[in-house]
Amino acid sequence: MAGGGILGGGGASLSATDRRIGGRSCLQEVKRRERWLVALGIALHAVYMLSIFDIYFKTPIVHGMDPVPQRFSPSAKRLVLLVADGLRADKFFEPDSGGRFRAPFLRSVMKEMGRWGVSHARPPTESRPGHVAIIAGFYEDPSAVTKGWKANPVEFDSVFNRSRHTFAFGSPDIVPIFCRSVPQSTWATYPHEYEDFASDASFLDQWSFDQFHGLLSRSNDDPKLKQILQQDKLVIFLHLLGCDTNGHAHRPYSSIYLNNVKVVDKIAEDVYNLLESYFNDNKTAYIFTADHGMSDKGSHGDGHPSNTDTPLVAWGAGIKNPRRLISDSHSDDGFRFVDDHKHDMPTPIEWGLRGIERVDVNQADIAPLMATIVGLPCPVNSVGNLPLGYLSLNKAEEVEAALANTKQILNQFLRKSQLKQSTSLYFRPYKPLEDYSSFLGQIEEFIDARDYESAMKACHTLRSMSLAGLHYFQTYDWLMLMTIITLGYVGWMVNLILHVVQSYTFLGNLFLKKKQESSHKITKKVYLGGCLLMSLSSFILYLESSPVLYHAYVSMTIFLWTQILSKLQFINAIWKEISTKNFKSSAKLIAILMMSLIILEFLVASFSDRKLYTWFFLIAGLLAASHIFLLVPGRYMMALYICLSCWFLSIFTSMPAEIPDNNPLVFASGFLIVLLGMASRWLDSSRAGDKLWLYIVRISKTSQFHLLFVVQAILVVLSSLMVWLSTSHRAANKELLPVHQLTNWSIAVVSMVIPLFSPVSILSRLTSIFLGFAPPFLLLSIGYEAVFYSAFALVLMGWMLLECANLYSAEYQGSLHVRNLEDNLSGDDKARSLQLSDLRIPLIFMVLFNIAFFGTGNFASIASFEISSVYRFITIFSPFLMAALLIFKLFIPFLLVICVFSAITKLIRIPRLGCYFLVIILSDVMTIHFFFLVRNTGSWMEIGNSISHFGIMSAQVVFILLLFALTNIYTKDIEVPSAKLFSGKAT
Repeated sequence: MAGGGILGGGGASLSATDRRIGGRSCLQEVKRRERWLVALGIALHAVYMLSIFDIYFKTPIVHGMDPVPQRFSPSAKRLVLLVADGLRADKFFEPDSGGRFRAPFLRSVMKEMGRWGVSHARPPTESRPGHVAIIAGFYEDPSAVTKGWKANPVEFDSVFNRSRHTFAFGSPDIVPIFCRSVPQSTWATYPHEYEDFASDASFLDQWSFDQFHGLLSRSNDDPKLKQILQQDKLVIFLHLLGCDTNGHAHRPYSSIYLNNVKVVDKIAEDVYNLLESYFNDNKTAYIFTADHGMSDKGSHGDGHPSNTDTPLVAWGAGIKNPRRLISDSHSDDGFRFVDDHKHDMPTPIEWGLRGIERVDVNQADIAPLMATIVGLPCPVNSVGNLPLGYLSLNKAEEVEAALANTKQILNQFLRKSQLKQSTSLYFRPYKPLEDYSSFLGQIEEFIDARDYESAMKACHTLRSMSLAGLHYFQTYDWLMLMTIITLGYVGWMVNLILHVVQSYTFLGNLFLKKKQESSHKITKKVYLGGCLLMSLSSFILYLESSPVLYHAYVSMTIFLWTQILSKLQFINAIWKEISTKNFKSSAKLIAILMMSLIILEFLVASFSDRKLYTWFFLIAGLLAASHIFLLVPGRYMMALYICLSCWFLSIFTSMPAEIPDNNPLVFASGFLIVLLGMASRWLDSSRAGDKLWLYIVRISKTSQFHLLFVVQAILVVLSSLMVWLSTSHRAANKELLPVHQLTNWSIAVVSMVIPLFSPVSILSRLTSIFLGFAPPFLLLSIGYEAVFYSAFALVLMGWMLLECANLYSAEYQGSLHVRNLEDNLSGDDKARSLQLSDLRIPLIFMVLFNIAFFGTGNFASIASFEISSVYRFITIFSPFLMAALLIFKLFIPFLLVICVFSAITKLIRIPRLGCYFLVIILSDVMTIHFFFLVRNTGSWMEIGNSISHFGIMSAQVVFILLLFALTNIYTKDIEVPSAKLFSGKAT
């Protein structure tokens, strides 16, 4: 290979094994150190990934606060909360194609009986955090979503806790979260098996209503139950899951989903009529809303308006009547989101509601609204702003309600301030609220003087300051943690660089020499100083009662830099070696590092705009073709192939991320995959005499391997047929036959085992892997991503050809007789030293790995997980199995690129693990960038995406390592040319 050592060195490139002093024992020492580095990297990235929650998203739950009671009598004795899970606002408010509105009862409520608006959820727009915001009034720590659907990471206060009694019916994933630990609750859930994505799930909503109807019927024969129902401060909760399940299964524009909107409207009407006739006292309040919306592709989770905008309708006791507007013109109504950006979305004309006042809320505002309606103290951890526009109160009561809401938020600030002050060696108070008692005294004076307008303004001011104070203590340790984590990442990368240079480049000889010359006393002093510093920092953190993770952050960072300081002599030797190079070598080093940084920054930008890949591959196709022309003149077809394959792949990142259903395209993609397999098979046999192709083609002529190819082709065709058959039958009969399910599972499993028995030449094995993973990918596809699979494989083949051209030009052209190539094939896997030019391999890998992320969607968005992809394998709701299938589908392109990466490292005789460490270094440059891009303010889409981007890059060290281990099963016995042929002039 042309080029010097990875840090710009030149001269002889020694074998990594031959260079190590001590022979086998030294090699074992290197392997031991690498296992330790991998374990350290996994631990470090796992711990540091959690740091964003300590920096930006600390759990808002604090205990030890007293509730704030209301100082006026409520208008309602009981409250009914109806939550239509997964109901997006526009599908609820807009008319159907015939001009008829889907929710006639609730629409009549908005016009004649109550108030309406849009409730704005906050990402992650999932069922658990949405319900926590509605019922408990705070935005749950995003990390709590990872704890599952059932268990509460920390017990919290809610409207249900404060009620006299709560009746709840609905999903087994939601109701137990709030009722399991509430003794004054009566609840029931249906079995998980009822959540079948192959059927119309609106019956789940009817089940919840039937349970409640049966409860009221039983009360006529049960005096104790009757007595409970007649109490005040009663809460009734019906969780209606139908829209969510039907949205996932059939998309929110399907007739089944839109009909489910009519179902929940009918249930709301039935509940209203049932309770009004049962109690007949006009003391019941009703709230209808949703926990999140649903994207057009049938998913949710991110901050897109289709997921965050949900309907809110309130009526009954204590709720204002509709207010007519004189003008339909829209203006900023003063509403602000949680993150303070303006609400400026006008009411769409097609909703037909512009003449009726609309009162928007943040989702957490619903909890104080419900509590105030029935006279309950607001949940103690609520950050909701009481929406007075819904409440029918006089001026004095409005001020009292606002003051109770303000005191409850102020109590949280005071408690957090007290906790932080009790543990801090140097406490920095929030100065604007140091004299909070004077604010409260002033408000009381305004109330006594009946100056309600001034009292209300003072309440708003104090509440805003209290929320700002809460944010201050949420990010109290921001600067310290950001500094420690950044130093930790930098220390980790420096350690990796030193290891790569020491173990995989010719500069490792300098380390061996300096190791012999160095004094162990200096190393001991460095480690002793590191231990003392670690002990001192841990002692300080202990005195401040800091979380356990704080100790981990500091200890890891100190340990990493201690490792670096212990190798100062080696670092000095490297610096001297670099500084002695001529200007040309130094300029080359700087140019390659700058180009690497530019490519990494491009990859960072691509997380926000996937269409950048379209331009990238259009340009890359031209550059790669030009490179082929220069390296191996006359290879016009090869250059044209690489250019066209890059252009073909560029199409997919310009297509919409929301993949439309297109089963005929998936069906046709199976035959395209078979054609590509046949073309590869033909190349493998017809190019055996071509000098350049001999690097990767050496097919076995045995009938056994021919039969394997035929079997794989048949399985791909069968999977295409099963796509058509399974989907057609499920659409027509609303079910997945067990025989279809068993056939799909069998095809997927068998097809992935066959590549293990394929020929060991590079092209044969990679073709077999391509065909082997095609059936499960097709069975998990719903649209154009099935074609992406073939396009991606074509580009990977182009990468292989590019490296073959590099080898052909550098190693054999004019220096060796290629006719000797076939005679020298062997299992000799000795790797040469890494060189500066080899940095292209991890860089190309990073680009292709990221196009696998974004080629068919936005992997960094929670809402990109298309749940309908799994319906050919399972339809009964099973979150973990469904998630596993979704993730496996996303993994398949990654498996392909890593298999090709492994084959290339074998082909050009560079150490694969050394390249893996280079990939991790490059990934961590992006990780640091994303670490500083994490936000807890701004638009909700920006907040959610910033978290997922950082999380993806942090997890990549583990992610890639696991994929390497898995793909090694398929690539470990790949046969490559003998290392004897790599001793030409270019080395």
